[in-house]
Amino acid sequence: MNTLVKSGGAWLLSPSLAVVALRKMRVSALATSSLSSFPKWEGGVSMVQGASRGIGLEFVRQLLGNNENGYVVATCRNPKEATSLSDLKNRFSERLFIQKLDVTDETTIEESAESVRERYGSLNLLINAAGILSIPGVLQPETTLNKVEKSSLMLAYEVNAVGPILVMKHMWPLLKAGGGSGTEREVAVVANLSARVGSIGDNRLGGWHSYRASKTALNQLTKNVSVELGRRKDPVVCILLHPGTVDTDLSRPFQKNVPEGKLFTREYSVQKLLHIINNAKKQDNGKFFAWDGQEIPW
Repeated sequence: MNTLVKSGGAWLLSPSLAVVALRKMRVSALATSSLSSFPKWEGGVSMVQGASRGIGLEFVRQLLGNNENGYVVATCRNPKEATSLSDLKNRFSERLFIQKLDVTDETTIEESAESVRERYGSLNLLINAAGILSIPGVLQPETTLNKVEKSSLMLAYEVNAVGPILVMKHMWPLLKAGGGSGTEREVAVVANLSARVGSIGDNRLGGWHSYRASKTALNQLTKNVSVELGRRKDPVVCILLHPGTVDTDLSRPFQKNVPEGKLFTREYSVQKLLHIINNAKKQDNGKFFAWDGQEIPW
């Protein structure tokens, strides 16, 4: 059920207090329930959020191909149209689990967490890969302040920052239960795909207001969570990753200005990012890495 709230003189639909309370109860119940009775999966259980194409899809491919024992939960908004994921499912029928998850719909995130709990009982890796830079006729990177629109700012923030933090919120009990079990790591890892343009200290060109600010927000939210999980001494580390400029649908309209040798294939970028993830240690919690392992200033 939804209720009407007034915002800026307009009436908007908002989740009712009952729905919000129910969500809190579900997260709390999952966090406090005993997950120790579930088996520890050899090779671990990884979730890739935003897995239908681009970097997310390549993460799924390499996670399945590099580890003959690992399990992968691949999520996207519309699994029925994710033909590349379906092809992988045909090859890895026992190890790939495809789920619907829309980062703009928290109900689907809750349902996904519950489904993973029922099937596996834990997670060892969460990769938040979904993101938006441009949508024809809806969202374009702003080259000047005059082109900034509230709708663009809000949409970029919802998908690039709010979505990943909500996924972390609902998957946290599963990550805590999993830790590094079944893997060669001592901890579970949350890897959020950010971008160098989200760095305030590295910003020398300006522009791209909505995208830059949403990635900066993602950085701060991830850092916040890393501090909390560290304080709790949970066996989970949170890192941020800049994949470089990768030849995907997201970057394709803006590739003409990329220097020679700096446009990476998806295979190369993901190989580099997985190396960082697989070697993550407790002391890396809350850090922001480029594809080559170098730390990026905030």
